[in-house]
Amino acid sequence: MKELRGKVAAVTGAASGLGRAMALAFADEGMDVALADVADLSEVQQVIQGKGVRATSMKVDVSRESDVRKFCDSLEKVHLVCNNAGVAPAGAVWESSVDDWRWILGVNLWGVIHGVRAFAPRLIAQDEGHIVNTASVAGLISPPGSGAYNVTKHAVVTLSESLYHDLRERSSRVGVSVLCPAYVPTGIADSERNRPAGSVPGEFSEQTKAKQAMMRKAVASGRLSAEDVARAVLAAVKEERFYILTHARIKGAIRARMEDILEERPPRNPLGPL
Repeated sequence: MKELRGKVAAVTGAASGLGRAMALAFADEGMDVALADVADLSEVQQVIQGKGVRATSMKVDVSRESDVRKFCDSLEKVHLVCNNAGVAPAGAVWESSVDDWRWILGVNLWGVIHGVRAFAPRLIAQDEGHIVNTASVAGLISPPGSGAYNVTKHAVVTLSESLYHDLRERSSRVGVSVLCPAYVPTGIADSERNRPAGSVPGEFSEQTKAKQAMMRKAVASGRLSAEDVARAVLAAVKEERFYILTHARIKGAIRARMEDILEERPPRNPLGPL
């Protein structure tokens, strides 16, 4: 999809962070943008409309298939789909509550599944379009203290790879990219603000609480901005590039994990010395 002007992008998790940055970047390319989020979208919608393109918005809980279907059906046309909504409650695998697991699986994994199932048939039928699924470097390595998050992001990576193969087997021209950024200053570290009513978080140890604080600090101090990542996504869509690895320094940890698998040895801590 080298020419984006006049086409339509649909972005979930568009109220803030990477979703907001991507929506604005697409608007700068002359695309109309459909915004979805559980949070208020009025500010970003107004900014996009100020760029001289059309912006629509809808409150969407991506963990609900009916919400995602309604969002898809509301669009007369769509060419670029970004399944981006995500949350990141941290904790050791055994400390995360069942509600933690249900919440993060619902948003991070089922949200992408629902997005692909709703939008892919439309793109395939028109034999044009591109799907971007937001994963994370946590989908390529397994940092300690983020078990539930890692599970969802690894699943998004393999879902995206499988989608790519399925489309190529059918000679479809629909493109696929999987976005795997490292630390970017966004609101992802404050996901608790969007926790569903009645959802009970896990009981975390002091060690885990300290790690959560370190994670928030690492996210806040990320050297690449959401806008930098959005530009990388734009470039990947135009180049029809599958893997979007925005942080080159993380490749050493990815390589170490692959070596550990091939050598059949215990995994090294990707946040420690390799």
